[in-house]
Amino acid sequence: MTFPERYSSLPEYAFPRLRSLLDAHRPGGEVMDMTIGEPKHPFPEWVPQVIAQHVQEFGKYPPNDGSTELLQSISDWLRRRYGVQIDPATQVMALNGTREGLFNALLALCPERTARGERPVVLIPNPFYQVYAVAAATVGADAVFLPTSAATGFLPDYSQLSPDILNRTEIAYICSPTNPQGAVADRDYWANLIALAEKYDFQIFADECYSEIYRDTPPPGALEVAREGGADTDRVVVFHSLSKRSNLPGLRSGFVAGGPESIHRVRQLRAYAGAPLPLPLQRVAERAWADEAHVADNRALYQEKYALADEVFAGVEDYQGPEAGFFLWLPVEDGEAAAMKLWTETGVRVLPGAYLSRDVSNQNPGKGYIRVAMVAPKQEMQSGLIKIRDCLFT
Repeated sequence: MTFPERYSSLPEYAFPRLRSLLDAHRPGGEVMDMTIGEPKHPFPEWVPQVIAQHVQEFGKYPPNDGSTELLQSISDWLRRRYGVQIDPATQVMALNGTREGLFNALLALCPERTARGERPVVLIPNPFYQVYAVAAATVGADAVFLPTSAATGFLPDYSQLSPDILNRTEIAYICSPTNPQGAVADRDYWANLIALAEKYDFQIFADECYSEIYRDTPPPGALEVAREGGADTDRVVVFHSLSKRSNLPGLRSGFVAGGPESIHRVRQLRAYAGAPLPLPLQRVAERAWADEAHVADNRALYQEKYALADEVFAGVEDYQGPEAGFFLWLPVEDGEAAAMKLWTETGVRVLPGAYLSRDVSNQNPGKGYIRVAMVAPKQEMQSGLIKIRDCLFT
């Protein structure tokens, strides 16, 4: 038998890799898992009632692109949140989780060859959400990883790339607020990136799944800055999720929005290969996008957690609390060694930063960090953070 080589260079995924590192060793205390970004805050109390009211719709094939009501609810939210008016019939599509969309949109929108007949380039921040890289491998594009560090504000500086690379670029992934660092792309950053995309004629895939969890100021969105600057309507494609915003990771509900031609092509692919969200769950999503009260309550809990983390790590050199999102990106000498020390001495489980990054020129920008998820209940999280501080930083 012959198997494809396109995925042969993929490293082991982060969480199996972590299990290989730690599980042969006994924990040094009560196990506390702070690795995965699975929200533990309560989801809206009305979720079971909505499912029960529409339970008979499990007996129907759901609309592949999303129900009319759900698409309208999403469009209304984009207008309220970002001041962007989009057509729900042509510019948005429901997703069975945004990972699906971030993968399939690249298949639908990245050409086999550039206009010059060259192999396309996909730009990826480093560290990054791992689906970006596997999508690039699937379409046969060259993935170009740009390190994000404190020096770059934990955002990729795509403008530093050579014209040769930029002329071959078809898609640039960007996550804001960033995972894992919690940095936010401001309006100037978005405007400069969009101008670069207009100059070199590539699309921006804006992963904005953490947009509703922030300290003080709502992060600006790529669509709103693109519209303000008069960019091509298909220049920016955005991805959002209810997993973090509404504490509904198991709902598997998100959306993709952009220009009519982009969404048409993504919908066309999904008509053949997509797995639509069951209708009762679409009804939950419809209501969730229409309700801001539970989002404000959720955000307030995270703001309390930011304050706790800042207090716990106040004396730690180079500590930077996140602007948004729910991860801490803590500087250590070596992420794997730190994760092992924490596990064997305290039972706290964290993710080495290198597992979210790729080696470029024999350097890995995540090697000197660990990622800590602040998703547990507040007192439990505080206890875990104190253990991390006392074990690694004192």
